[in-house]
Amino acid sequence: MMKQYLNISDEVKTAILAKKPIVALESTIITHGMPYPQNLSMAKSVEQVVRDNGAVPATIALLDGKMFAGLSEDNLERLAKEGHKAAKASRKDMAAILSNGQMAGTTVATTMFIAELAGIKIFATGGIGGVHRGASETFDISADINELSNTPVAVVCAGAKSILDIAKTLEVLETNGVPVIGYATNDFPAFYLRKSGFSLDHSFETPKEIAKMLKLQWQLDMAGVLIANPIPKKDEMEAKEIEGYISKAILEAEKQGISRKELTPFLLKNIFEMSQGKSLKANIALVNNNAKVAAKIAVAFMDQS
Repeated sequence: MMKQYLNISDEVKTAILAKKPIVALESTIITHGMPYPQNLSMAKSVEQVVRDNGAVPATIALLDGKMFAGLSEDNLERLAKEGHKAAKASRKDMAAILSNGQMAGTTVATTMFIAELAGIKIFATGGIGGVHRGASETFDISADINELSNTPVAVVCAGAKSILDIAKTLEVLETNGVPVIGYATNDFPAFYLRKSGFSLDHSFETPKEIAKMLKLQWQLDMAGVLIANPIPKKDEMEAKEIEGYISKAILEAEKQGISRKELTPFLLKNIFEMSQGKSLKANIALVNNNAKVAAKIAVAFMDQS
């Protein structure tokens, strides 16, 4: 019944039938993460990175009353041009958005759900959502964590977004039984930064080793895995600089009463403006790097299947 609302592109459908490696890609980074036309350029670039590393890209979004796994060039452009006018779809929003045919970018949580429905096991994003700063008062915790604890999809990311409370995010991931695996790192990355100062219990050096771990994870009938892949060193921002921007952006959000799902896009937009575009450059670099690693893991995973 659920699959009647799922639209899998011909390219992705062919890859599934041929058992080729596929990498899911989220779309809130297109609608809410960057301005047009940079968002369209980034989306095309990330898809090409996946292809260049031996896998098939499946950008996921909600369009015309359907869950799309794989977008045509026309639909990718529609989504990019719609930008912030599009909805930001987490799990709780899906039925309402599908029923009214609204266009929406999918969060990490929703992308995981649709990827699993389509049979895609590897997913690349920028950074996951987590526990927001001040969550002891606001209880603002991303649905991404709950999805990771329930849905058997591996998420390759540059850690958690720097705007979050990293320590609490890691604690909640642990409480929910989500393995956090470092890719060639023992320190959890913090999006714009290669290191957060929080060590990881497990790390692997190669895509083949990670693919082996993922296969065993799902043979044990366990759920999602977070693969922490640091931003390339040449693209990393200065810790003091980015923390200054984040602090100012959070204060401005508090002044304006911005909260819940509007908070992250607001903070990222403010950081982009204060950094004069440097944060956007770093964001694009880390997304491309995650797509590259995800594609290599997807290839290794299919080699073991």
